Formats: sequence, structure tokens, C-alpha cells
Amino acid sequence: MVAKIKTGRSISGAINYNEHKVRQGKAELISAQGYLKDPVNLTFNDKLQRLTDLTNRNERTLVNTLHVSLNFAVSENLEQGVLQQIADDYMDGLGFGKQPYLVYQHHDAGHPHLHIVTTNIEPDGKRISFHLLANRASESSRKQVELNYNLVKAEEQGKQQNVISRPLEQVNYGKSELKRSITNVVNEVVKAYKFTSIPELNAVLNQYNITADRGSKDSRMYEKNGLVYWILDEKGNKLGVPIKASSIYGKPTLKALEDRFRLNEVLRKPLNEQLKSKVDKALATPISKMTFQKKLKEDGIQVIFRQNEEGRLYGITFVDHGSKSVFNGSDLGKNYSAATLINWFKKDEVNHNQTVSKKENNIAQAPKNTDNISASNTAGSNGDSLLNILFKEEQQDMAAIGRLQQNKRKKKRKGHSL
Repeated sequence: MVAKIKTGRSISGAINYNEHKVRQGKAELISAQGYLKDPVNLTFNDKLQRLTDLTNRNERTLVNTLHVSLNFAVSENLEQGVLQQIADDYMDGLGFGKQPYLVYQHHDAGHPHLHIVTTNIEPDGKRISFHLLANRASESSRKQVELNYNLVKAEEQGKQQNVISRPLEQVNYGKSELKRSITNVVNEVVKAYKFTSIPELNAVLNQYNITADRGSKDSRMYEKNGLVYWILDEKGNKLGVPIKASSIYGKPTLKALEDRFRLNEVLRKPLNEQLKSKVDKALATPISKMTFQKKLKEDGIQVIFRQNEEGRLYGITFVDHGSKSVFNGSDLGKNYSAATLINWFKKDEVNHNQTVSKKENNIAQAPKNTDNISASNTAGSNGDSLLNILFKEEQQDMAAIGRLQQNKRKKKRKGHSL
């Protein structure tokens, strides 16, 4: 069992996330520990007020929300009653057994998993510390639950975590709720992919019609290190109204992303040799840019060429969906930079152009087939079009007929004179 812990400042945001899944039919509330009603009878306000009543007893504590996900192996199809007991045992071991909490079972991924929402503010207003919660209490509780219920251990399950989620879908403007759609994609990409800059993040987000935007360098937003997320159309144009990063659940703000940049810089290092070997394989012979993209796509790698308005290639980015890593060509080495690869592609384009030119010369020098009219011989030496040639032939035929009739009339007159 893999346990993931998130702490935050918004009880309503955590509950809204799960309730939206419930409305979509992708989740259900299976337990409401510490509530006076059964889960099926709880309204949204019931769920929210029980927890916010506690948070109001300690207004000095801003980080007061705990959102846990318990993830099981794909092979573990556990009954709902067992899942409820696992959640209770885990929360008890975590030190939150006496707190009210909501347990949601989600059905939107390729593996069974639960989401648990609670607060760290106790009835007397005291705060349960989040310090080292994930590293100590959670690890101890998780391991005990694995033993008690004979679950697949997190260490064995970890290899499956990169493929358990269902593929994300492109966001289409007007066809889904804007903020929720952006939240789902951004949170999944930030969590799964290893990128080290906003452009590298956008190399992934753009595939789902989303972009992260800091604004122009002379804008107030850029100056204040702000960040918003836009929906894009098929041509990459921004649509609708942007969503502030700070308003998205999980808060993928610039500050939070910069922390990810530093971590990802280390995490992706072991993955660059694997990517380079696949690129080298695709470059075994000179090929066009399009063929290069196609070959690497077959290996699960997306190649993004960055070109200026004149069509000049100035950058290249590789998105490896297998290892969930993003690299600029220059990060892999000089031989993989746009400046080097453009020369490789140019050689292929020159060879292609020479082949086309040679074929054209062969066609021009080949003997003409006078039995058929083709595009190569529809014009006369004086540059006349086919239509003019046909008219000339018709005029010549009419002239010949005219001369023949004139000769007949002359012969007739001669006969009369005789």
C-alpha cells in the first residue's frame, strides 16, 4: 500500500475535489468517522461544517487540512468493508483516530485507492503537528496495515506507480468545467513528470490544451512572480479566462514549481542516457524532421521543434512519456542541440532536393510521346497554350475546307462555260 499525504489551508478545497468526483460518478463516500449521520444522509454542508467547526477553534493555525490517499496494487480488489477498516486502522496509527474524517473510494484510475479528508485541529483547539507526519507516523502505520491485511508492500508496488493512472484527456473549451479540468491535468502532470522549467512543463501541458503563463516580462504579474493557467485551442491560442495558480487545489504556484525544478533536476539525471540511446537509434541515418518525430513517437517520446516566425529551428525538446521526463536537446549534450541537429536534417533535405531535381531533368530529357497530350507538351515552341493550339488546328482545318469549296465552285463555273 502506498500512502501519500498532502497538507493545506483549505478544507473546502479538499472536500470539493472529492465531491466533484462523486458527482461525476468516479467516487463514493464510504465512511464518515465522527459524524452523527450515515454517509448516505450527509449533505455537502454537513460534511464541511463538521470540520470547519474545528478549524474555527484555532484561527492562528493556517495549515489545518490533511488529505491522504491510500493506493493499493492493481491486483488487490478489496471489499468496501475491508477498505473502511483499513482507513480506520491507518488513521489511528497516524494519530488521527479520534478526529472526524471522510473516506472516499475512487474509481477513476487503474488501481484501487482511497482519499481521506480531515483536520489537525482538535475539539479543545489544540493542533496536531504535521511535522515529520509523512516520514514517521505514516510509514509506521502503513507498514502495520500491510502486515495486518496481507497487502502488497509499497516497496514492491512502487514500480507500478508510473502506469497505474489512466491516460489524461485533452481539455476542450466549453465541453467541461474549466477550473476542474485544468486542476486535474496540472496536478497529474506536476506529480508525474520531471521538468526543470516552465517551458519544459508546458511541453507536457500543451498536449492537453493547457499552458502555464507568467505574463510578459514587463507585466505586474511577472514582477510579482505570479502564474496563471490557460486553456488553448487547436492552434495554441488562449481561450476564455485564465485560472490563478493559487486558486487551484494543490496550489501549483511558481514558488511551488521552483521547488519541483530543483528536485526534478536530480531525479531525471539517471534517465538521460536511456533517452540519448533512443535518439541515437533514430539518427542512425540522415532523416527528415518529420520521420525523426515519427520514429521517436513509436518509442513513446514526443519531439517538439521550436521555430521562429521565419521557420528557423532554434530549440528542441524531448518528452519521454515512458520515464515521465522532459529534456531540452542541449541538456542531453551538444550533439543533441537544435544547432547540431538542424545540420543533420539539412543534409537529408539537400539529398531529397537533389533526387527530385534529377527526376525532373530525366523527365525533361525523355522522348515525348506524341500519341497522348500531357502537361509537358501542351505548349508549343512559341508558348501557346493547349487551347490556342486546338483553335489553330481548327482554323487550319476551316481554311482547308474553304479552299476545297472554292475549287469546287471554280470547276462548276468552268463546266457552265463549256
